[in-house]
Amino acid sequence: MANLYLREDLADATVGGEIELDGAEAKHAVGVSRTRVGDDLTVSDGRGLLMHGIVTTADPSRVIVQVRRLDRTEAARPRIVLVQALAKGGRDELAVQTSVELGVDEVVPWQATRSVSRWSGDKVRKGVQRWRSIVREATKQSVRSWLPQVTDPVTTKQLTLRAAGSRMLVLEPGAPEPLTGIRFEAADDRDLVLVVGPEGGVSPGESALLREAGATSVRLGDSVLRTSSAGPAAIAVLNAALGRW
Repeated sequence: MANLYLREDLADATVGGEIELDGAEAKHAVGVSRTRVGDDLTVSDGRGLLMHGIVTTADPSRVIVQVRRLDRTEAARPRIVLVQALAKGGRDELAVQTSVELGVDEVVPWQATRSVSRWSGDKVRKGVQRWRSIVREATKQSVRSWLPQVTDPVTTKQLTLRAAGSRMLVLEPGAPEPLTGIRFEAADDRDLVLVVGPEGGVSPGESALLREAGATSVRLGDSVLRTSSAGPAAIAVLNAALGRW
C-alpha cells in the first residue's frame, strides 16, 4: 500500500540528498506502517512536490530517506472549493475527509442557518484545527501532492462576497438545473465553489441571497443526499466534467 508523509519544508530537496522525518510522521511511519530500512517512501511538501526515496534509517523518532526522484505537480485550475455547512453526528467531518480524497482544493466551514452544530468561542479554534487534521490525514491517505487549505468559518454574507469572483454552485434538491447540465469553458479558471447545506438543507433566505450574488442552484439527481455525501458526489461529477477522471 502506498504511504505518503508530509513535511512542509522540502523546497531545497535534491536527488541524492537526504531528508528527515521526525515527531508524529516518524512515529507513524515506523510504529504504524512498519516502515523498515530499504523500503520506498514518498514525502510531500503539500505544495506540489513529491519526493520518492529509500529509507536508510528507521527509528520511531527519526526516519531518514535518501532522495531518488522528485516530481512536481502544478496546482489544478480551476480549483474546487467545498463550502461545507456544520452538521451534527460527524457528518460534516465525513464530508470533508471524502472530499479531500476526491480532490477538493479548499474547504470552508459554513455556519448555516439550519446548522444544528454550532461553533462559538473556543469551539471555533478547536473545530478548525480538527478539520485541518482530517484534511492532512486524508491528503496523506490519498497520496496527494497538494494539501488543501481549511479556512476560518464563514457567514452567509461572507459567502455572497465570494460569489462575485467565483463560479458558485449551491446544491439544492429540487433545483431546476442538474449539476450534470452545467458546462465548463477551458478558459474559465475561476474557482468552482460548491455550497452544501446542513441536515435541514439551505434555507430559502440563504438560497435567495446567494442567487442574488450570482450563485447557481443545482441538483444531484432526484434523490436527497445526506450532507455527508452531497459534496463528495458533486466533486465526482466535476472531476469527470473537467476531464480529471
